[in-house]
Amino acid sequence: MSRICKIFVNVLSPQSPPRRTIAFRLDLTLPPRTRYESGKAVCPRQLSLHHVLCSLHCAHSRLLLLYLCSALIAAAFSFPLNAKSRQAVDYGAGLIVKVPLPEQQLLQAVQDVVADGIIQGSKEYNKDEYISGAEAADSTHVFPKWTGPGQVFYKIKKNALDPRNFKDTNDSGTLAVRYVLTPVDAANTLLKIDAIFTDDFHHRDHLSNGSVEGAEYKDIQEHLAAMQLKKIEATQEEQRHQQQLAAHELERKRKQQQIERIISRNPDETLQQHVDRLRHDVERQVRAPGSQLKSAPFKSASSLQTLAAGTHVAILISTPYWYGVETENGQHGWIHRSQLEQLP
Repeated sequence: MSRICKIFVNVLSPQSPPRRTIAFRLDLTLPPRTRYESGKAVCPRQLSLHHVLCSLHCAHSRLLLLYLCSALIAAAFSFPLNAKSRQAVDYGAGLIVKVPLPEQQLLQAVQDVVADGIIQGSKEYNKDEYISGAEAADSTHVFPKWTGPGQVFYKIKKNALDPRNFKDTNDSGTLAVRYVLTPVDAANTLLKIDAIFTDDFHHRDHLSNGSVEGAEYKDIQEHLAAMQLKKIEATQEEQRHQQQLAAHELERKRKQQQIERIISRNPDETLQQHVDRLRHDVERQVRAPGSQLKSAPFKSASSLQTLAAGTHVAILISTPYWYGVETENGQHGWIHRSQLEQLP
């Protein structure tokens, strides 16, 4: 092996000392044919086996060196990125958002979330994906007394076991979420959400990484969307109700106009007289006792009821031989024409 190849092998071997400087000699690492091109042309067959092996070792060494440099560069760039991602977790920052809604409208959604008994964005050790059993409260020892502007609400969970997404938690303690609403103007409200866990053993505060605050705000947004949907449905229902009232009123006016037109044809007839006349036209009375009310317009049909003489019936359907009638007690059936007569 040539002297230059030995240098490359020593540099790439684990036993080589660190920070060794490598001097590249391109003229010595080129293929043998290139090295002899300055002189007379030499046939490749005349090259010795030593020259060929030296060229192969040199090429292999260059590939290993290139791979090593690439790995070192990738590691140098990846380390700051990983360190930055680990430093990106900002414990205790909370959440502050300007909601484009009036305070009273946002207040209803916040009160619903405070009273739902669930803390989102965390979970206890080996339990569900959220923390249940929380209670609404007016104050808590976990947070200092609120002296700022706006309305403040608390949701707390006592005896929470090792809740997730809090810094250095492995004990049991009290988990609390605080909601503060501050009006900005008539159409906007500032919402501030903070979460903290205090263990019962050391009485130390463990700050949230923001997961609880973000999940609770998402829950508030879902309540706002549901409230908006109910408002839209109520508006649509009111519109349908108004349309029905308008349709009934239109039908009432139409019937009134019909009555007025009929009365105008008979100016001497009162409304009661007109009603009596219409009744006389559509009603009949049973001629003789023992008339049978049939289930169908056939003599062989079963009898539903025996009608007494003088019983009044209203004609609903008229055929050449039968009447479809309704009795005074609401019974429907068929009776032969010959068994009815006009009202007196």
